[in-house]
Amino acid sequence: MTGRILDEGTIEELSTTPASEYVIEARDVWKRYGSNDVLQGVSLGVHRGDVKAILGPSGSGKSTFLRCLGLLEPIDRGEVHLEGARVGVRESRGRFVPLPERVLAKQRTDIGMVFQRFNLFPHRTALGNVTIGLTEVRGMSEADARSTAGVMLERVGLDKRADFYPSELSGGQQQRVAIARALVMHPKVMLFDEPTSALDPELVGEVLTVMEELAREGMTMIVVTHEIGFAKDVAGRVVMMDEGRIIEDAPPDEFFGNPREERTRRFLEAVR
Repeated sequence: MTGRILDEGTIEELSTTPASEYVIEARDVWKRYGSNDVLQGVSLGVHRGDVKAILGPSGSGKSTFLRCLGLLEPIDRGEVHLEGARVGVRESRGRFVPLPERVLAKQRTDIGMVFQRFNLFPHRTALGNVTIGLTEVRGMSEADARSTAGVMLERVGLDKRADFYPSELSGGQQQRVAIARALVMHPKVMLFDEPTSALDPELVGEVLTVMEELAREGMTMIVVTHEIGFAKDVAGRVVMMDEGRIIEDAPPDEFFGNPREERTRRFLEAVR
């Protein structure tokens, strides 16, 4: 399907072409900060229910790319599509212009994102952090939001910590609250930006366990990570980024066992 983004953030179908094969897709995405092209023509698509892991050195553009997919950063060139419809922009007088923030906020609810840092509201409990999107964005009643959020906290193993504030939770627990906050909006895809990098080593496993369960349940996911074991065992394909470009995209066995690019081989030797 191709479509035009309306002011309400909905899609007006413009043709009867088949729906996209990807849930989320980047097409030739460029992003510049000053004179630095952080992303240089990145194209990537993820099928429904698939997990794609992105590896690469610091500064390769991984986090910026994820933020562009999550509509948190405007792109300078290229397109982002969600279920075949272009998002983040609207057509005006024959050209595409960025959507107003209120419409972007609505589109973002279809794209869950979990960051390196937990970004929880310190003055709200775990339950309060999960309910806020339901009440403020979905317009759900407080009672219904609390019930729905409680179920989601139970899903990530934190139903007994619902009334705890972030300062009373471990890093792993805070990250699981952040995952529940994203999941409760029922996104079409989940983006994870190095979700374990800020955790003590003994807390990494509890977050990866939740992510592995999501993968088994069929959640479409893109995960920027340095967790090689997760990428090997859970991802359907693994991507290598370097200097703002994707240089390798292969199944895990091929990526880790016989990478095509010398740069990939050197990176894997370093992280191992």
